[in-house]
Amino acid sequence: MDGDAADPADLPLPPAGHGLLVGKAVVITAAAGTGIGSAVAQRCLAEGAEVVLSDSHARRLGEVREHLAAAYPGRVWSVPCDVTDEAAVRELISTAVLHCGRIDVMVNNAGLGGTRAVVEMTDDEWQRVLDVTLTGTFRCTRAALRQLIAQGGGGAVVNNASVLGWRAQAGQAHYAAAKAGVMAFTRCVALDVAAHGIRVNAVAPSLATHPFLAKVMAERELAGLATREAFGRAAQPWEVATVVAFLASDYSSYLTGEVISVSNQHP
Repeated sequence: MDGDAADPADLPLPPAGHGLLVGKAVVITAAAGTGIGSAVAQRCLAEGAEVVLSDSHARRLGEVREHLAAAYPGRVWSVPCDVTDEAAVRELISTAVLHCGRIDVMVNNAGLGGTRAVVEMTDDEWQRVLDVTLTGTFRCTRAALRQLIAQGGGGAVVNNASVLGWRAQAGQAHYAAAKAGVMAFTRCVALDVAAHGIRVNAVAPSLATHPFLAKVMAERELAGLATREAFGRAAQPWEVATVVAFLASDYSSYLTGEVISVSNQHP
């Protein structure tokens, strides 16, 4: 989930890059805007990777790509993609290979939330959240794995789950079910492809700052959630992105099938 912000003067600063992803090509879904996806893109670039950005919002995607390409010329490409469209997902991977020659890391960040009690939820609302958040992760993972295996194996998939896959929150049954599915999917797929030397892991953010979350959750509710965090504040998107970069890098060469919580809320 994404949420509240603390006093900027009290926040830590992002660490410098250390070349963790030099020589690697990374594909990231839902990378437009100012949330976790774009933060992952910035961190991967800071660590030396070539990055292919993807999002269903073509205009915002182009803006993010232009901004990042100015800082990292020759290492950033963008491909609009709706993860509910199988043909578009295949095109994303093939275009990434066209640009980079191969792929090494797939970061599945696309997800759809919303707040609705089950008694009021429609089939369409339920299905839409699962199709983007869970089935979209399946589609992109499958396409990426086929490419990684065709290349001879190796590489990594990092999925964006959520602490709501473990913890209950009213009005989040569809989102929580989808994210719990992402966690179980991650663990099973890791065993499916271990023989190919491919690692599959996930991060489970608790509450991360995002300007658009205020449009779907009340400020008072966000502030209350932030106070329950271990550090008394929401995470910044880059704090999630650094964990993604670790899982994408060779520093996690013996780590697979794991879900890492990026902070968590007190009971």
